Amino acid sequence: MGKHSENFEQYFLQLIVGKRQRIRDKIFLVILFIASRFYRMAIQFRIWMYDKRVIRNRSIGCLVVSVGNLSCGGTGKTPVVEVFAKSLRQKGRKVAILSRGYRSKKIPFLKKMSQKFNSEKMEIPPKIVSDGTNLLLDSKYAGDEPYMLATNLKDVAVIVDKDRVKSGLYAIDKFETDTLILDDGFQYLDLKSHINIVLVDSTDPFGNHHVLPRGILREPIKNLRRADYIFLTKSNGGSHLKHLKKFLSKHNRHAEIIECCHKPRYLEKVYERGEREDLKFLQKKKIAAISAIACPESFEAFLGQLGGEIVHSIHYADHHRFTEQELIDFVNDAKAAKADIIVTTEKDAVRMPRLNRYDIESYFLRVEIDILSGRENFDQCIERICFL
Repeated sequence: MGKHSENFEQYFLQLIVGKRQRIRDKIFLVILFIASRFYRMAIQFRIWMYDKRVIRNRSIGCLVVSVGNLSCGGTGKTPVVEVFAKSLRQKGRKVAILSRGYRSKKIPFLKKMSQKFNSEKMEIPPKIVSDGTNLLLDSKYAGDEPYMLATNLKDVAVIVDKDRVKSGLYAIDKFETDTLILDDGFQYLDLKSHINIVLVDSTDPFGNHHVLPRGILREPIKNLRRADYIFLTKSNGGSHLKHLKKFLSKHNRHAEIIECCHKPRYLEKVYERGEREDLKFLQKKKIAAISAIACPESFEAFLGQLGGEIVHSIHYADHHRFTEQELIDFVNDAKAAKADIIVTTEKDAVRMPRLNRYDIESYFLRVEIDILSGRENFDQCIERICFL
């Protein structure tokens, strides 16, 4: 994504959360509100078409678990997909993760045509990030989240294609998959899901409750009724959760609600994978934090809670692909601020070009899902999937 696109994205986000108050901004908000009404009607009409079987979704002879959300980014979906894939694999399921590969780079045309003509069905195959044994694509072609999942999961295939019916059939044919996990699959209706898992960020559940482009919702809140399980992510066990659960139950009386938090586990060097430090390593460290995620505040809050002091930080638009010059400039600024180390997120680490300088060490913070309440429901969910 280019610099101008990122600047517009930042302006747009500031606009919808009320950080822009000029006259022209307010006029633009009215236009966005009108557009969101039309978008909402289009979304509901599309869902109605599937409900009434005017448009038919596909069943492909395999168990399909969808993990998604109503809002755009920031719910911590990737760690949840990872814990589901690990749990199902441990139960003996043959798992493949299907992703659309958001902002992944397209495979070059000549290579794509070569794949097409070498394929028995004369069809361009999906991008195979991992076959369950080998990592086959870098983060540029795979996308951030698929690359992370492929790196952290063993014996789980990770496949990228916008057409997840095609990638699902490929996984069944090539890898003998019996369980498909749709990463970011709640709005993907072409493939019939047997279980729908929806993530809700407990710190900011639905933004301003408007759908795109006036708000951050991909579809209206009432569509939570399609969910079988609701994961409340980033939970701190606060009293406000009682009201949030009541609100969620109002829209979906049958869904199990499971509270979870994102818990830091360790630090790992960005450029020397496998070299780790305990979280105590952060205590009294002066930190330069760099990130390009939807909610950098929670990441930086972790660093402070773990005893570090942030002396310099910078945020880029979500999914920003760092350039070598940007990192050089950041390292120089970090040194000027007398930082001891640089810390980033795991998702950002996969997009960082290697720097041939060793004057300040760079780490990423490994974060995993921790179930706070509803553990029994989570186990039941896994059992239910395994015995379907």
